[in-house]
Amino acid sequence: MPIEILLIEDNPGDVELTKIALEDSKISVNLNIVEDGVEAITFLRREGKYANVPHPDIVLLDLNLPKKDGREVLAEIKADEKLKRIPVVVLTTSQAEEDILKVYNLSANCYITKPVDFDQFVKIVQSIENFWFTIVKLPPE
Repeated sequence: MPIEILLIEDNPGDVELTKIALEDSKISVNLNIVEDGVEAITFLRREGKYANVPHPDIVLLDLNLPKKDGREVLAEIKADEKLKRIPVVVLTTSQAEEDILKVYNLSANCYITKPVDFDQFVKIVQSIENFWFTIVKLPPE
């Protein structure tokens, strides 16, 4: 079974970089992508056009999203009994201490600042993959 990743990201460049970083994966990965916070919650709750999507093993969440920002998405995920055990990795450009504190207070599993350098971005995504899918034991659906 492939590892199911939900990438919640509105920047096409970052989506492409994430795809590139996961291409060389030694693990079978299925990357699902949504571009805004409203669509993310619909996907996670498997509503409408997402009724038959797989349950994600992990969420990669950008904070600065249209319609509903990443902080709101994180709060909804962690308040929902069916979703709260899904690990959420915040992957964002923000280095603001208030953002870091807020997302940890909302029970994010980790906070990573996106590097601007291509090679560093790829290394970060591969490190996330290695840690969460090789070292960590994920909860069952």
